Amino acid sequence: MFLRRAAISAAFCLFATAAAASIDEHAGGLPSDPAAAAGDLAIEQHAPPAPVLVVVERGDTLMALLVDTGLAAAEAHAVAAAIAPHLPPRALRPGQEIVVVPDPADPTRARAVEIVPDATRRIQVRQAETGGYEASVEETQQIRHLVRAEGEIGSSLYEDMAAEGVPPSLIMNLIRAFSHAVDFQRYVQPGDRFAVMFERFRDPDGALIQHGQGIYAELRLRDRAVRIWRHAPAGGSPDWYDEKGESVRRALLRTPLDAARISSGFGMRRHPILGYSRMHRGVDFAAPTGTPVYAAGEGSVAFAGWRGNYGRTVILRHSGGISTLYAHLSSIPAAIRPGARVRQGQVIGRVGSTGMSTGPHLHYEVHRNNVAVNPASIRMLAGRNLQGRDLAAFRTERARIDRRFTALAGVAELAAAD
Repeated sequence: MFLRRAAISAAFCLFATAAAASIDEHAGGLPSDPAAAAGDLAIEQHAPPAPVLVVVERGDTLMALLVDTGLAAAEAHAVAAAIAPHLPPRALRPGQEIVVVPDPADPTRARAVEIVPDATRRIQVRQAETGGYEASVEETQQIRHLVRAEGEIGSSLYEDMAAEGVPPSLIMNLIRAFSHAVDFQRYVQPGDRFAVMFERFRDPDGALIQHGQGIYAELRLRDRAVRIWRHAPAGGSPDWYDEKGESVRRALLRTPLDAARISSGFGMRRHPILGYSRMHRGVDFAAPTGTPVYAAGEGSVAFAGWRGNYGRTVILRHSGGISTLYAHLSSIPAAIRPGARVRQGQVIGRVGSTGMSTGPHLHYEVHRNNVAVNPASIRMLAGRNLQGRDLAAFRTERARIDRRFTALAGVAELAAAD
């Protein structure tokens, strides 16, 4: 726990400054009116206790933090009880700040307590007329803005998007969405372009509160353009759709990790350790140790552990007689064990160099009916497609998004309260 008594120091400095000014005004450096000096001293001695700021650290509890500010245990319990309906105890997070203003008449009680759980809420606690405490929540008004970011792809799509102000969480979401339709290792080249429209929320003074969701994105490759729109069908969850209203989600991701390069393809090759040619039944992706590896599709864990030359390995079983293998991992999460269900995009391990490996990389195999196939050639089955009224609603929404995107050309950001 980190405790700052900044307000106490500030109060002391103010008193010291006032005292120094009083001394300078009189000859010999002493005040001419001893009674006045005694009065000043009395003010110092009876100054109200200053507010105390505490910053939450991992493992802290609200009760312990309040007691550490000088409140009696019963008072801390009453304050925590008043806060609980607005911020459950388990919702306390490292970095949150709590300000306690002690009661001048009894510093073991709180005159006021304030906690800011997030960028949009401020919880304030005051003494109630009944003698206990009552809490109120002040909501920060959020004004929705639309942002258009675009640029040229250099060596890294992630870094290029980040340089244009796209938040990291959205970048990862977009990479995964596009990876269903685009093989980043083969088709994305330097000089290709991207464009994204997403939300930002600001307070009435223009300060950034938080980033919102992505709304539209496009990749302009040398031979084609890939465009996706975010849409929530009636009664459904938001997802990315192409211009036909077909979900971009596929049965398998084309690449099970982000920002990697293919270091060895599928087929015959000279083995780098054994020294002779043999069939390479998968694809190798070179990436730094610790890079997250994602489940290429929804399924169940068939194997998780050490597998000879493969080192730490995970095998997933999917529908349609498809299975995927991920080898040379540095670690496997405890939850990834035989029989466990996994969702597409879930982290199932991290890149390593275990087993027979010359360096950190992911060895990835796809099997159909127990026969290894080239991951690049397997047909990607489509996800949900919109139909009927849902398709009509999507087309209307898509046209509205396109108009907004066009209106943002040359403009960094526009308020869009609706």
